Amino acid sequence: MSAEKNTQEILTDFEVRSLDTVCINESTQQHPWWYNFKYLAVGILFGIVFVKAEIISWFRMQEMFRFQSFHMYGVIGTAVVVGAISIALIKKFKVKTIHGEEIHFTPKKFNKGQIIGGLIFGLGWALTGACPGPIFAQIGMGITVMIVVLLSAIAGTWVYGYFRDRLPH
Repeated sequence: MSAEKNTQEILTDFEVRSLDTVCINESTQQHPWWYNFKYLAVGILFGIVFVKAEIISWFRMQEMFRFQSFHMYGVIGTAVVVGAISIALIKKFKVKTIHGEEIHFTPKKFNKGQIIGGLIFGLGWALTGACPGPIFAQIGMGITVMIVVLLSAIAGTWVYGYFRDRLPH
């Protein structure tokens, strides 16, 4: 009985750890620290697009959650379609990263924790008017109260990481 329970714990731990694809998709190449400036540049451009498209607007978020406007649904729907097409093209043409590494897509198993997490995420999004990406653009626009939202998001991520092994996966 003890050996069977121990085996079950190991299998459960493997199942939980297999949800982490960062180990699979993480680059093995080492680059100088200044290579990260390209991500900063893309992030700034992305933030400008968010501001100009009114994606970071709290009022646009409220319109979406109240089903009063198609604006945000159009943006999200377009992102999903572009993402799906991009993944299909990457798989079909075996596209490599900018540094020549092969791109792997790891299938994910559905579990009830995704529903619970999605509901918590959506509630936070509806209450604060921000999901993780636009928080930085909102802070950059001078909406300093969003610093509280950013710190709360970081705290929530830490709490999840702390309790992760005990949560339903």
